Amino acid sequence: MTTTTTSPATRTTTAVGIVGGGPAGLMLSHLLARAGVPSVVVDARSREEIYATVRAGILEHRTVRSLVEDGVSDRVLREGYEHCGIELAFAGARHRIDFADLVGASAWLYPQTEVFKDLADARERDGGDVRFGVSDTRVVDLEGPNPGIRYRDAAGDEHEIRCAHLVGADGSRSTCRRQVPADAATQIGREYPFAWFGFLCDAPPSAEELVYSHSPHGFALVSQRTETVQRMYFQCDADEDPAAWDADRIWAEMDRRTRVNGLELRTGTIRDPAVLRFRSFVHTPLRHGRMLLAGDAAHTVPPTGAKGLNLALADVRRLAPALVRAVRDGDETGLAEYTERALERVWRAQHFSYWMTTMLHTGADGSEFDRRRQEAELRTLVASRAGRQFLAEGYTGWPADED
Repeated sequence: MTTTTTSPATRTTTAVGIVGGGPAGLMLSHLLARAGVPSVVVDARSREEIYATVRAGILEHRTVRSLVEDGVSDRVLREGYEHCGIELAFAGARHRIDFADLVGASAWLYPQTEVFKDLADARERDGGDVRFGVSDTRVVDLEGPNPGIRYRDAAGDEHEIRCAHLVGADGSRSTCRRQVPADAATQIGREYPFAWFGFLCDAPPSAEELVYSHSPHGFALVSQRTETVQRMYFQCDADEDPAAWDADRIWAEMDRRTRVNGLELRTGTIRDPAVLRFRSFVHTPLRHGRMLLAGDAAHTVPPTGAKGLNLALADVRRLAPALVRAVRDGDETGLAEYTERALERVWRAQHFSYWMTTMLHTGADGSEFDRRRQEAELRTLVASRAGRQFLAEGYTGWPADED
């Protein structure tokens, strides 16, 4: 990697330029560095802003293994919470889906912000070139031999990064994705007529594992964060205003959606209420010229199936070795195959997330027929080992050889 000062910009040359310093971008940079391939990461947010963003996190067993075995951190094993199952609550009863028995795997409760912290610390520890808090980011010359990233630093000075390959890992509002001509890509998606009202509360856990509660009043999810802080959600209108809900109203709504299924909530002070909209989206192809897309820049899923972060990290686990071969050997076969192979897992996750969402949530125009049909689907699922196994495999993550 070289850096030179010219007028009007300071120019850096590197093998891989990465726009987006969230978990996907940082993990890609980390994996490349372990293979001896240099990269530069830029992000408009400061490191502190990213860490302060409240994001849930349920990690597949493959994701946890990657964080540990790839040398990011083993803190997930020490501070995360291993869950060997979840509960489906409906029609007045709770039913456990035993991951360990069904598929011999587990999921880990470990917030996305902690994954980011581990990755940011690892890149700092290893001397990675990560530039947070930049502004006016643009990508240029995507179809040329050396695409570029231009931005301004905190002092307002112009910088340019030239690279052999550019990766857009800059989230669902991706600057990189918007640079792909409309006639060179297909975007497929759907909006959902509901959202999640999410909040943290200072209270002990209400259950040992996550509880997905289907009720005539709408869906609710009882999740955990730590021994003293919990994360909860309930289905709401997509345009709901969090400011219109005081603590009494929030707890009353959670209570009527969970108590009907036999769960008594442990309440406490509510913090950080927010509305999380639902969207399914896929951009294809994931490669345009010398640029590749990964994570939310390429696809988003509803949160019901807990796939978003795991999909992003699966993308970069596939992309990193392909980039290494391209940089070291000039072999771009892996890059040419990246779209097709990555989207196999993406569409599988889209199906799983859509299935979980439509099975558990009440539609805006849902009738009594719809509610009873959903209950019948849930009864069929929990009564069948094959059905429970299907859910367990999707939730904990499909085999590593499919990455």
